[in-house]
Amino acid sequence: MPHHSARRPRWLIPSLIVAVATLLVVLSLSLGANSPSTGPAPGAGDRATDGATAVTEPQEQPRIDLARRLDGDPLAVGPVDAPVTLVVYSDYQCIYCASWSSTTQPAMLERVESGDLRIEFRDIAIFGADSLRAAQAATAAGLQGSYLDFHEALFAGGEKRSAAGLSEESLIALAGELGLDVDRFTTDLRSAEVAARVQTDLDEASSIGVYSTPAFLMSGEPLVGAMPTETFVEAFDRALARVEG
Repeated sequence: MPHHSARRPRWLIPSLIVAVATLLVVLSLSLGANSPSTGPAPGAGDRATDGATAVTEPQEQPRIDLARRLDGDPLAVGPVDAPVTLVVYSDYQCIYCASWSSTTQPAMLERVESGDLRIEFRDIAIFGADSLRAAQAATAAGLQGSYLDFHEALFAGGEKRSAAGLSEESLIALAGELGLDVDRFTTDLRSAEVAARVQTDLDEASSIGVYSTPAFLMSGEPLVGAMPTETFVEAFDRALARVEG
């Protein structure tokens, strides 16, 4: 993936205010639909305050497309002009995000390879400093064209890393294991540019009511929680059908 410094998107424009407000209601209702569960379940998501929440598949939800489609976006894979986009909001301390990465992400990447899907990752930090550091590290890896490799390494085996595994020392070591320029990675990890990029993504997520992860927008259709792969395939098919008429 080519790397360019990510441009700060001007996505919070007046023409989107009503749509964003609508989606905020949709996501808030989805996130609060059920009481907290005690363990992983299909469709569950992680919250910083109350753990897992099982969520049902949304039906005929309002859509808002926040895909940026920036050429050279270091946190995106797939053609800029792909007919379908998937925006992924996740946290590196979220076990359900790790599960989605190992179970459903491969199926989505197949559609990236076919040219039909573009995935844009928004690494957010709802669980505090370790999550923030991991998001900044993944962004720093993206500036060397290795975002996806780093992302998958952090979620290896469908598991999240321990807090120790998200220390600066561990993240720098991982960069070395992946063959990155460690000096450049370390500089970028600590840079204001990378911090600003992560903050932009966190602000975007907060503005549409994403306080639980994982959460997704499939060409604007909200999907909340690590639902079965079939749910994402069906959402992809719906989005593609809308484009193809």
